[in-house]
Formats: sequence, C-alpha cells, structure tokens
Amino acid sequence: MIWLLLLIVLILLGGGWWAWPLAAALFGSRAIHDKTSALGKIAELMRAHDISPAEVATVYRDPTLISTAAPKRSGGEIARTLFLYLGAIFILAGIGTYIGMFWNSMGSVMRIVVTLGVGYALLVVLVSALHEKKFPRLMLPLTLATAFMLTNGWFVFIHEVFPRGDDWQRAALAVFGTMAIHQGLLFRQYASSVLAFTALCFVYGFLAVGLDLLDVPVGFSALVLGASLLLVASKLERSPQRSLAEFAYLIALCWFNAGLFDRVAIAAAADWAALLTGASVMSAAYGLNKDGRQLRLSGLGYLIGSALAYSSLFDLLRQTPVELLYFAVTAAMLYACVRLQSRALLLTTVLAMLGFIGDFTAEHFVDSLGWPISLVLMGVAFIGVGTLAMRIKRQM
Repeated sequence: MIWLLLLIVLILLGGGWWAWPLAAALFGSRAIHDKTSALGKIAELMRAHDISPAEVATVYRDPTLISTAAPKRSGGEIARTLFLYLGAIFILAGIGTYIGMFWNSMGSVMRIVVTLGVGYALLVVLVSALHEKKFPRLMLPLTLATAFMLTNGWFVFIHEVFPRGDDWQRAALAVFGTMAIHQGLLFRQYASSVLAFTALCFVYGFLAVGLDLLDVPVGFSALVLGASLLLVASKLERSPQRSLAEFAYLIALCWFNAGLFDRVAIAAAADWAALLTGASVMSAAYGLNKDGRQLRLSGLGYLIGSALAYSSLFDLLRQTPVELLYFAVTAAMLYACVRLQSRALLLTTVLAMLGFIGDFTAEHFVDSLGWPISLVLMGVAFIGVGTLAMRIKRQM
C-alpha cells in the first residue's frame, strides 16, 4: 500500500504540466511567512551572490542605484556574437563529419592528429581567450569542447600506440591523471568555475579508477570519495566558485549514501540498508537546513531520505507485534515537520501515515463500520484541540 502511494505521487509530480511548480514548492524547506524566515532567505542570497552588508545598506538608502533595465547591446556586437557561434558550430560539425567519414581509412598518426591535435588546438584558443578576457559567453562551451576533445584524443593515442593493450583501467588512469593536471594548472592561473568543475571531474575520475585498480570494494570507495567531496563542497561554498557547491553537495551525498547502502545491505538486509541510508540523507538535510545553506537541496534530501526511511521501516514492522510503532514514528515526525517547516517532509509523512492506516484497516477492520467513523471522530477531535491550542497561545 505505502509503495503504491509513493509511486502515485512520483508519477503525479512528473506527469503533468503543473509538476515543476509543485515540485519547486515542495522542495522549499522553509516558507517565507515571517521576519525570521525572510532574514534567513536574505542572508542566503547575500552569501550566494557575494553581496556585502555595506552594498545592501547603500541600495536600501538609494534604490535608484539599481538599474532594472538590461544593458543595451549594439547591433554590431549581436552580429559578431552570432557569427562567432555559427563559426564554432560549423567548425566542430566539419571536424566531426570528417572523422566519421574517413576514420576507418586513416592511419594511426592521422587519427591522433584529428583528435588529440584538434584538442590541443582548442586548448590554445581557450588559453588565448582566457588571457585576453574576451567573449565570456564562449568560455563554457569552449572549455567543455576542449576537455572532451583532449580526453578522446588521449584515449585514441593510447589505443594507437598500444593496440594490443586491453587494460582499460591503466589507460583511464593515465588519461584522467593527465587531464586533471591540465585543468588544474589552467584553474590555478585563471580561477574559472568551469575549469574548477572539469578539474574536479577528472580528479575524482582518477581516484575512482585508482581505487578500483587497487581492488577496493565499490561501497568503500563510494564512502571515501563521497565524504571527501563533501569537504570539497563545503570549501567551494566559501570560495568564488560557490555556484558549484550545490551540485557538489548533491553528487557527494548520492555517492556517500550509495556506498553506505551497499555496505549495510551486504552486512545486514536491504530494508535495514534503506532505513539507515534514509536517516543519513535526512541528517545531512537537517544539517544544511539548520545552517541556512542549500535550502533547495535540504528539501530534496528530506523528500528522498524520508521516503526511503518510511518505506523500509514499514516493511520491517509490518505484521509484527510492534507494528503500531510505525504510526508512533510518523506522528513524531509530523511534529518534526512543524518545527522544521519542511513541506517535502510533511508530504512523505502524511503519505506514510495514510498508507499505514489504510493497510492496518485492510488487515484488521475489514467490513467494520465503527472503524472509519472512529477515524473521522478522532480527526475532528485533533483539529479541535489544535484550534483551541492556537487560541490559547494568542491570548497568553
């Protein structure tokens, strides 16, 4: 029953045109309904965009300092940008078409030239653009295209130089290590967020392949790499590359908790693994929410973590002498939802409670008229008690 309810909700969230606004509302861990919430949101935005209190005070005293109109671009600048994009697209399309048409008839040297050679040609263009600080909108696609061509080129180079080699791990280790050095040196010189992203990708690719080469179990390597990426994400949050922090936190939490699930599932059972993993995800979400950081990510963590924990706990307690403990847990979590002001956690808690009541009714009170009436009366009583408590609180 509970699995069916969770599946229906997930289908509804992804199946309609209203899904994105609804998901955005659910993932918001705290609603801005009072002064404290508003101040927390303001502080989060200031940290995210590197805004100082002095700048806020200046704009508050003179709102006219903010220019709401977008800067106008001349026709010549727009045409130049358009032709740059078109030129880059045609060049890449021509190179890709040539490689696809004549790859089988090329020799080893030619294959290396059209992949690794093109990659280093793009690297020269990238370094020149970074040094001159021109065309900032081209930095992202140019950096990614350079990294892609260089990575493919180095794999082609290794395959052509060692045609009989079948050790993909050592080849990947060499390529990822070389690319990590490339991107790391570029980042040290130019401190671009996209260079930091590519450097981290190659560093963790190198570490993952290296641990696999050392026969470290996948679960242990996921735990180690996920924990280290969490530290990197916290460092990114306090750096000029803070825009990468949210994505780094997401990958780190997924990586770490996947490793946790793997190790616990091997040592115990899948239900216990899901329960501990869900608790771990919710703990991370609570930590982020408490510090006022990454509120969107904390809402997503509450949603996924609680869904894992509730479903696994339901399977563990169902048809046991202590199955009513599940209802007590969901009631306690309902109190936590109110304190944390998390709509994502409230959604899964309400679904878990309704699913348990439905399953418990189908198992113990089939064709009994008194049970649904009792549920309705208890619901009315709880609503009345809640309303009375709010009135008393206002009068105190």
